[in-house]
Amino acid sequence: MAVSTNDLKNGMTLDLPEGLFSVVEFQHVKPGKGGAFVRTKLKNVRTGAVLDRTYRADEKLEQAIIDKRDMQFLYRDGADYVFMDTTSYEQLNVTEAALGSAAQYLKEGDTANLALYEGEIVGVDLPASVELTVTETEPGIQGDRVSGARKPATLQTGLVVQVPLFVNPGDLVKVDTRSGEYLTRA
Repeated sequence: MAVSTNDLKNGMTLDLPEGLFSVVEFQHVKPGKGGAFVRTKLKNVRTGAVLDRTYRADEKLEQAIIDKRDMQFLYRDGADYVFMDTTSYEQLNVTEAALGSAAQYLKEGDTANLALYEGEIVGVDLPASVELTVTETEPGIQGDRVSGARKPATLQTGLVVQVPLFVNPGDLVKVDTRSGEYLTRA
């Protein structure tokens, strides 16, 4: 579907010859002399690379229709992750590469918002934080209470985060999905 550069909005996805891009910001410029133009900052949906582009006013670009679906992670099937659409109950096998870093935060039963373009996953939106169980960490030693001291802990998904000394194996911890940092005990 063709869309005019005058109708661009932040977050809109465009299908350009270089790939799939999301509009980060745009500015309509009308100089005193010459024709108007639109200055844009575009982010590649697949790689995250940022591109600055300038288009003439009213130039036509191809808009990509992204289908965002709430999907529940059911289980792992070999190397694939099996998701179920929460509205139609249809199942979808997804590779770990398509999920990217989001795979480190998913446990069975969790819900994620998958963005699909022509059947291909182009993005995964997770909740701001997830609760995961600590499977392995060094025990905290009595009297070892240095302020701000941290130790590595392996979580149930295989993710390793730095946690305070008082966290023990079996504890439930809350982890920020944007930065991958420990927030608090749950």
